[in-house]
Amino acid sequence: MLVAFYILGILSVLGALAVLLVPNPVYCALSLVASFFAMGAIFILLNQEFVAAIQILVYAGAIMVLFLFVILLLNLRTGEPFAVRWNVRRVVVVAVVLGILSQLVAVFSAPAAKLGPAGDYPIERIMKEGAVQIVGDLLFSQYVLPFEVISVLLMVAVIGAVLLAKRPVEGGPPAGAGSGAAPGPKEGA
Repeated sequence: MLVAFYILGILSVLGALAVLLVPNPVYCALSLVASFFAMGAIFILLNQEFVAAIQILVYAGAIMVLFLFVILLLNLRTGEPFAVRWNVRRVVVVAVVLGILSQLVAVFSAPAAKLGPAGDYPIERIMKEGAVQIVGDLLFSQYVLPFEVISVLLMVAVIGAVLLAKRPVEGGPPAGAGSGAAPGPKEGA
């Protein structure tokens, strides 16, 4: 199980690095999806199936569809082929990230690394009440305000994407403008 955790962790970090290093925004978004799936698999390894399902459905599903919609709507494609161009800055970024990652692995795999106190939600309570019940109770009691703020933020993002989609086309009538009359027969037919 530890080997699977390390493999999934490396896949997640590689996906995140691809988001930073790949010049094409569509490939960046797809590598972010791969990173989200790897994190969802890590949650499954931790016996948190509900959190894994939410990770994949909400982030890899809904949020990434929004990202791809905006990317394609704004036509950010550069036309460049998939290639990573290495310059000094990118090499330094990769070296720093790998250094931090190696330090984290060294710290958490040391024998002196211990788990802290169980807190309010030890594994016994989670097994007795169920993770979904606990998350639901917290989400709709203690964290109801952040939950609603995020839902309003997502709604504003969708409205912004729709408004961007309705921008006028050059040389044509403004979006949403029409004479209301039915189109006539085509000329030359």
